[in-house]
Amino acid sequence: MEIVITGSIAYDYLMRFPGHFTEYFLEKDLHQISLSFLVDEMTKHWGGVGANISYTMALLGLRPRLMGTVGRDFGDYGQWLHRAGVDVSAVRRHDDVFTASFFATTDHDNNQIATFYAGAMAYSDGYRLSEAFTFKPDLVLISPSAPNAMAQLTQECRDRGIRFIYDPSQQVPRLDGRELREQMEGAYAMIVNAYEAEIIARKTGQTLEKLQHQFTYLVITQGKRGSHIYCDGDLLQVPTFPEVKIKDPTGVGDAYRAGLIRGLIAGWPLRLCGLVGALCATYVLEQVGTQNHHFTLPDFVERFRTEFDDEGLLDQLLHTASQA
Repeated sequence: MEIVITGSIAYDYLMRFPGHFTEYFLEKDLHQISLSFLVDEMTKHWGGVGANISYTMALLGLRPRLMGTVGRDFGDYGQWLHRAGVDVSAVRRHDDVFTASFFATTDHDNNQIATFYAGAMAYSDGYRLSEAFTFKPDLVLISPSAPNAMAQLTQECRDRGIRFIYDPSQQVPRLDGRELREQMEGAYAMIVNAYEAEIIARKTGQTLEKLQHQFTYLVITQGKRGSHIYCDGDLLQVPTFPEVKIKDPTGVGDAYRAGLIRGLIAGWPLRLCGLVGALCATYVLEQVGTQNHHFTLPDFVERFRTEFDDEGLLDQLLHTASQA
């Protein structure tokens, strides 16, 4: 199966604030915010939603094709992804700019304040699937990149009859109701977090009940409360996977998506798909950085079975490992 992951490819600058953001946001002064947080730590990592999802998919035995735009500083990053098992042949490089950058500060409660510099990502506008690939993909994940690029890719998928998953996440604040309605039209599934789902419902003038009937699957991650998967009017609640030690939440949602989609591709029951996503998320939660986690497929299956029963279905991953 040819799986294409579109979205941001970026460098992550992750900072840790030794306090609680909520202590500094005063309700009566929200109209005139001027805050500066002194952080104790800063680390630089490879990141970007599209690249993060592709990396974890590769750990799960797939060879996803990453599509996006990068700058002149991408050399080592591209080699890293290639060694991990990601096909980067459709990553287009622009030497006149730097690769996009994500700056995130996390507090003691694992709340985050983040900003994103587009850089080379701005060049993804106008980059079409038909330019990147000579074949018709079986599945395309459209994750956050330049807003116009996301609009063009969703339209191209509709025009060509390509099944796609819509994952607007960080771009939800940037998109208006009309843009969201147009981009999600015809999607096989949509994946967002609980806050983003509320914003989408408000911007599009729809209730959550109406939203869920637009897709085969509507997946809403719930943070510490796991995830909710809506299908055929039913709600499936999926718990989180227990962690050893929480280090940083950045990229947890990306890893969850990789595991969930791996399960959907395999045709596993929805609960198992969500639980595989949950374990992938936990691996990231236990590290600082979105691509610093690693596991072998036998280790992944063994850890999964310490908490949940897959009824032998994850043996498919072990078969993948034996063929590698």
